[in-house]
Amino acid sequence: MEKTFENWLVVSDIDGTLNNKFRKLPKRNYLAIKEFTERGGNFTLASGRLQSSLGRNYRRITPNQPAVVLNGAGIYDYDKQKMIWRSTIGEKGREFVKYIANEFDDIFKSVDIGVYFDDYVYIVKSGLLSKGTMYFDKAKHEYVKSIDDVPSEGWMKVIFWSNPFTINELKSLVSKMENPDANFMSSSDFSFEMLQKDTHKGVGIMKLADMIGIEKSHVAAIGDYYNDWDMLKTVGLPACAGQAPSAIHKICKFEACHCNQGCVADLLEYIMSGKADEAILKEMESAK
Repeated sequence: MEKTFENWLVVSDIDGTLNNKFRKLPKRNYLAIKEFTERGGNFTLASGRLQSSLGRNYRRITPNQPAVVLNGAGIYDYDKQKMIWRSTIGEKGREFVKYIANEFDDIFKSVDIGVYFDDYVYIVKSGLLSKGTMYFDKAKHEYVKSIDDVPSEGWMKVIFWSNPFTINELKSLVSKMENPDANFMSSSDFSFEMLQKDTHKGVGIMKLADMIGIEKSHVAAIGDYYNDWDMLKTVGLPACAGQAPSAIHKICKFEACHCNQGCVADLLEYIMSGKADEAILKEMESAK
């Protein structure tokens, strides 16, 4: 009788992981996900995107669990078409964003700010970086003149966009300040993201695992960059795409091929071969 994988939850990042560097889905990934889910495995996606933007990637494959959206600030059920869990930014975090909006407000160190809600973004200042992100993600959005024009409740995530020099200056400022009940992460040289404190992809994934009754040892996640760091440090089986930075490789238990060759398939084939379960047993025995 063919082995099934109801006791596994596998979660993948999208760009540079599920998709290749050209934002295309390798056929090898599609086929492996299909086999894994047909054999009872639980599979879904985790991303910094809004549910509508992530949905286009979600519907191209055969996932069978809700997705982790907005870098872990929400869990969205595409079957029920509703957010089933969320973590919103508190008052201290919102006040911090207002401070940044005023502090970085001149022609030499201007910062675009995107405030993300369930499926909508308010953009304060409309530079090329924020416009480009809205275009590529096809996100529903609105440009406003001031951070005070953004609704005061329901903030899920905030992105700051600017040139690398200004982003580094912003990071330096954050490192010297008392943490405003927030979790910060780098998503690129041109952007810096903020969530509510103790919120990241890993938190969303483990919330989902608890909902469907999967033990941590059988929760796997695969990513490719520093914004996946917390996710990979949280799950039982952290995995990375071959092109991930060396620091990411060091915290992973499984190192897959380059995303262009189908790194998600590498991870799923490893699990379906039984080798992942063998490694878990060895780990348990060595811990005794």
